[in-house]
Amino acid sequence: MSEKLDQQNERLLKEFEPHTEEQWREATDKLLKGKPYDKIMLTPTYENITLKPIYTKKDAEKLDFVDELPGNNSNLRNTKHNGYHAKEWNIAQEIQHTLPEEFNKSLLKALNSGQNAINLVLDEATLAGLDPNQANVTQVGKNGVSISNLNDLEITFKDVELDSIDIDIQAYSMALPIASMLVALAKKRDMKLADLKGSIGMDPVSELAKEGSICLSIDQAYTEMYELLKWSAKNLPNIRTISVHTHPYVNSGASATEELSFAFSTAVEYIKKMLDKGLTIDVIAPRIQFHLSIGSNFFMEIAKFRAARLIWSKIITEFGGNENSKKMYIHARTTKFNKTRYDIHANLLRTTTEAFSGIAGGIDSLHVGAFDEIIKDPDEFSARIARNQQLILKEEVHLNHVTDPAGGSWYIESLTAEIVKESWKIFQEIEACGGIFEAVIDNKIQEIIDKTVQKRDDNLSKRKDVKVGINMFANLNDTPSIAVVEEDDSLALQRINLFDYNDNFVDVKLNSENVMGSIISAFRIGASIGNIIEELRDGDEEWLYIEPLKIHRVSEKFEHLRDLVNIYSKTNKTPQVFLANFGSLKEFKARADFSRGFFETGGFEIIDIGSFQDINIGAEESLKSKTEVVVICSTDLKYPDIVPEFVKTLKESKTPPIIVLAGYPKEHIASFKEMGIDYFIHLKANIYQTLNSILEEIGVLK
Repeated sequence: MSEKLDQQNERLLKEFEPHTEEQWREATDKLLKGKPYDKIMLTPTYENITLKPIYTKKDAEKLDFVDELPGNNSNLRNTKHNGYHAKEWNIAQEIQHTLPEEFNKSLLKALNSGQNAINLVLDEATLAGLDPNQANVTQVGKNGVSISNLNDLEITFKDVELDSIDIDIQAYSMALPIASMLVALAKKRDMKLADLKGSIGMDPVSELAKEGSICLSIDQAYTEMYELLKWSAKNLPNIRTISVHTHPYVNSGASATEELSFAFSTAVEYIKKMLDKGLTIDVIAPRIQFHLSIGSNFFMEIAKFRAARLIWSKIITEFGGNENSKKMYIHARTTKFNKTRYDIHANLLRTTTEAFSGIAGGIDSLHVGAFDEIIKDPDEFSARIARNQQLILKEEVHLNHVTDPAGGSWYIESLTAEIVKESWKIFQEIEACGGIFEAVIDNKIQEIIDKTVQKRDDNLSKRKDVKVGINMFANLNDTPSIAVVEEDDSLALQRINLFDYNDNFVDVKLNSENVMGSIISAFRIGASIGNIIEELRDGDEEWLYIEPLKIHRVSEKFEHLRDLVNIYSKTNKTPQVFLANFGSLKEFKARADFSRGFFETGGFEIIDIGSFQDINIGAEESLKSKTEVVVICSTDLKYPDIVPEFVKTLKESKTPPIIVLAGYPKEHIASFKEMGIDYFIHLKANIYQTLNSILEEIGVLK
């Protein structure tokens, strides 16, 4: 049967002559009709990689890793031989509440609804080493859970079997005391410490870049990192104690290659510091967890995670690490950078493709951001939907059944190699500056990202990059709340008052020979975070203050325009645009549709009553509409006949509108401007600058 099928396939293939890449190129050039191939068919990216329109076997056959199997050599295809068949990725959704008891309720519900890992985010007070009564009320419960002592952690994890689930606590510079508190809880429950799995990682450099300061000196940070790592290596074999977070960089606008280079520069910084203190690479490397972001460039993100494992393997090989040390653990999170307040449900689609690319790229655990997380803490509905996005990708799409879904794709294999090359180049530049820490405090990292952000901003403004609902396909009926929401301090005050009521000061004494052991003991007798930090960092006053990263969302400036138009429209008529269409449908429709989309992006209402054959009638109807803006839509061939008479009539009226021409007829630009055309809108126009200027002229922006 098999032989017969082979014969049939062979006969079928003979009937269809294979084509070469040269033949394809010849056919493409014919279709382009003399237009430049490089400009039209090649796509530059923010990663300094140029994408080709077609990839063939030739593009991938010379790559070193092309014949590798999962779990071997560079681990590019996966760190495990059988991928998710051995262990599925962890569904590790963040749960944000101010109070430990509220977190616990949500966690138990999530664990009973498909989540299989704990992802604990701490509030600003805890991350600053402050008890609730020491902190500002705005810090307590801000962006996470308020945890100050062993009782708080016990409530947080009530009825949770900590020895049967992975735990990820995003502790940053508070990793040592938080890890000690978890151990104190485990001892109270008579648990085996070896059964604790997950990460409580320290990451002072990323925290410094994000916040502009950290609540300890960098030397003290490395001392605490060492104490935690040394103790954990002997007592917590399955807890990773060093983290590398790239979210601050990505949420500031960094590209995929910049993200990887910053991540590995940070990891190398930590490795060197720990080696200097006497630890070995095979103790350090397996205890590093990477927290990477997932952006919207689907194939780029798949390739990024594969490239990351290859680069990490090469770095650890250079340090002399063993095979286990080369295995990279990646927790991924969908980015906030590309999410939008307008057309907010489009964020569901964005996070779904991002989750897909992260899983296809072989990440180990994943948080999918709720569609509304950029405007408020997710409620039960949005949190459930975000969790279910992962469950559907596992249970219905069956991504857990394929070890390396992207393997064999000539495009992705080639792209992986390109990302490795470009990331390594930036990594070497940072190392030449003295490493990531020096580059951050010297503002070099910020400068690298700023250059990328300028490109992103320009491309978004010219709609080379599209944000659905923002700079294209805007929904004018979508008016999200733009009122300033009063901060609700009630839960924070409740937490502060409760802590004051239960506060029993403990005089903490740390044993320099066993720092972590003495902190664990202090927590067990009632010490608080504040007690511990006062003793642990006593005399440490060399804090750093730098220019922090500019964390933002790419669509913010467009959203601001829409906000101002919505505010204006509450007491005034919504700004309007009249489409003055001339000629047949074929002649004006493309530019009329373009103009509609262009101005709807700025919140303008569009008036379109059809087309005109008579210039005077078109001018009369334009003035009768009493709109602030009139757009002439027709062909370049017809514009010389239309513009002089039409513009003259409008400009001689008592309240002449702003006159815009759809298109850019080069030979007539100067003369049309002299006649009174105020703006030209076209594919290369800066839509943001144009809309901003027009809204200023009509008094919306003040």
